[in-house]
Amino acid sequence: MGTALTAEAFAAELATFRHTAFRLELQPAYREPSEAETVAKFLAGTPEPPTAVAGLREWFDQIAAQAREGKRIERVRVHEDPPTDYQRWERWIGRWNTDAGETIRYLTRRRAHEIGLLPAAGTTDWWLLDSSRLILMTFDAAGNRVHDELETDPAIVVRACAWRDLAVHHSAPSPTRSAAA
Repeated sequence: MGTALTAEAFAAELATFRHTAFRLELQPAYREPSEAETVAKFLAGTPEPPTAVAGLREWFDQIAAQAREGKRIERVRVHEDPPTDYQRWERWIGRWNTDAGETIRYLTRRRAHEIGLLPAAGTTDWWLLDSSRLILMTFDAAGNRVHDELETDPAIVVRACAWRDLAVHHSAPSPTRSAAA
């Protein structure tokens, strides 16, 4: 069992990795209080630039600074087909992530099952940092993050490296930008 992470420790891990950070996203929707208003505006057809949201702007700035340092930040998003409303927003906002220097790829849930990523990888999202430590992110059924845990057990980390490689190999780059609603 890993070590529970506070919000501050979680942020510090993402700010201080040395070479690579990879995120596997498995949830159909996330309920992040800082995103609620901007997601609602997008769904109403009146999107605001995500850079207007302090937490998102800070994340884009962090990605840009890390990319300038030569660090690689990437993620694979496992999406529904068709995507949920939240996933449509993610696809729209992904432009700012990639403009900042992050690589985002997509995989349908059906395809994730076909290749064996699911159910093997479970239902927990995670960040794999420097292929040596894993931040496990547990969500409830509504998409609220309820627990973060740092895992360094080599067997668990190596398994996550294999899942990362599988997900990246079978996923596609960001889909074309879709309309707000």
